[in-house]
Amino acid sequence: MPKERPEINASSMADIAFLLLIFFLVTTTIDVDKGITVKLPPWSDEPPETQKLKTRNVYSVLVNANDELLVRGEPMMVRDLKENAKVFIINPQRLENMSESPKNAIISLKNDRGTSYGSYLAVYNELKAAYNEIWDEKAQELHGSTYEDLPFDKKKELRGNIPLVISEAEPTDFGD
Repeated sequence: MPKERPEINASSMADIAFLLLIFFLVTTTIDVDKGITVKLPPWSDEPPETQKLKTRNVYSVLVNANDELLVRGEPMMVRDLKENAKVFIINPQRLENMSESPKNAIISLKNDRGTSYGSYLAVYNELKAAYNEIWDEKAQELHGSTYEDLPFDKKKELRGNIPLVISEAEPTDFGD
């Protein structure tokens, strides 16, 4: 009589592999890029109403395909953008060519389709940082605390007096 060979029962191997697969799918976290958090206006099929804005209240920032900055018609370096934007928004000397008040200040950002993403982010971050610093300085002045440490209602009040208004225009195709 021939000798029987020992065998391993593999009928439950598929079940074990399936359970391991489910375990790893459930326990694995996937990093998700959050991007830039921007609140967009609600969708509407109607064309937006045109508003007449005083040019003194508009801080226009143009970024061309060579990543060069043009702010209110003047060339500027990205490193100078934050301080310049703060002066425009607050207008401490009440100059005629700066915003009437922080409530009226509008930052208009326009770039070219050839603008690098890094340059776009650097410009956007500087503009956002200008508002963050203004809010922080105002919180210190009014409440003796940083903006982040303020309760929600105080933050809302501060943002109502100094609203963040960054208007992004449709990119141009000049750089192509």
